[in-house]
Amino acid sequence: MSSAQRCLPSCLIRGHAFALGMVLALAGGAAAQGQTTAIDLAGMAPNAPPANFLFGRTGQGPPGQWMVVSEDTASGGIAIAQMSQDRTDYRFPLAIYQPATLKNGTVSVRFKPVSGQIDQAGGIAVRLATPDDYYLVRANALEDNVRFYRVVKGRRQQLAGTNTKVASGVWHTLGLRADGGHFTVTFDGTQLFTADDTTFSEGGKIALWTKADSVTLFDRIELTSAP
Repeated sequence: MSSAQRCLPSCLIRGHAFALGMVLALAGGAAAQGQTTAIDLAGMAPNAPPANFLFGRTGQGPPGQWMVVSEDTASGGIAIAQMSQDRTDYRFPLAIYQPATLKNGTVSVRFKPVSGQIDQAGGIAVRLATPDDYYLVRANALEDNVRFYRVVKGRRQQLAGTNTKVASGVWHTLGLRADGGHFTVTFDGTQLFTADDTTFSEGGKIALWTKADSVTLFDRIELTSAP
């Protein structure tokens, strides 16, 4: 198994990389503050793990199965899919994007919940220090809600949330803006709620997130840095 396919140990993403804080260094070069940069999916090879990602898991059970897939309904005909259908309930696969470190700014992603009996969920993790320590916004098509959490030492704690229709088999857009200890959550272009928390005050990685047996597609992943 290649290093890109192994579950990411916590120690690999600790340390000096997060001292960069607000710096957003993407594979194609550094992004200026306020400039929106999209992760290039078009250059990724289908039927292989997505380039520039490493993989982790919060909770129990096996790691996720992250693959690049051809998808006619995706923006560019390509999507990143979490394919594992393991039903362990407290299991949260992560695809952690390596070239970027973000403290303040906005991350948005289009996602489509495809299937799952335990959950049909998709989300974004930010300021990720380890696979057990990060902020998370996620939407769930079985529960019809969007929620914002902090995950501390693997324990998920809800900070805010609201009920809203999250249709299965439909593309949605989920966004999270971080500004110091203030966070703003948007869903399908509408601001849903805000929350305040200072648990993770330094910059960290961003990651795609799912839960349990959720088969979920992701595309159009965009990042905008801020001071």
